[in-house]
Amino acid sequence: MKSKFLSISLLVLVIFLASCSRSVTRVSPDQQIDLSGRWNDTDSKLVAEEMIRDVLNRPWKSDFQSAKNRRPVVIVGIVANRSAEHIEAETFIKDVEREFINSGMVRVVQNAEFREKLREERADQGEFASPETQARWGRELGADFMMFGVINSTTDSYKKEKVVNYKVNLELANLETNEKVWIGDKEIKKYIKN
Repeated sequence: MKSKFLSISLLVLVIFLASCSRSVTRVSPDQQIDLSGRWNDTDSKLVAEEMIRDVLNRPWKSDFQSAKNRRPVVIVGIVANRSAEHIEAETFIKDVEREFINSGMVRVVQNAEFREKLREERADQGEFASPETQARWGRELGADFMMFGVINSTTDSYKKEKVVNYKVNLELANLETNEKVWIGDKEIKKYIKN
């Protein structure tokens, strides 16, 4: 009787552990996987690619290059998340910076937070690095334009169906004149059925 009880308990334990097991599979970072319907890495990359392609093909860039005879320098500032869900804006900002840099059409400088880190490192080098290898002060690249924006979303739901519309608005402004030289937006609409 006791051994039968132990066997049943062991069987129940094995079934319980089997039901709790998790499977993990490595997939390509480029593979589109949408589990929840929420904003994800694919949305971030697609929006960044499309919006940067648009901004780089507008007249502000050629106007600047004609006037200054060099590539414009851009800084990507704040992209505020005003959607109903948690979206890591820093990831989107990095996607935007990557698209700008990889285009080769503009130069990108660090935002205020990272500039401070670089200055701390430069000050540290001034104290501890050999003079011939020290990074020099006063050689920073000043930005000509600043990009900033906002991520919004609206949700319409009924019973087990939901439509979420994400809208990303970005603007590019001339740092010297405050003139807005480009405004763009990109929408992603998702239909989710449970």
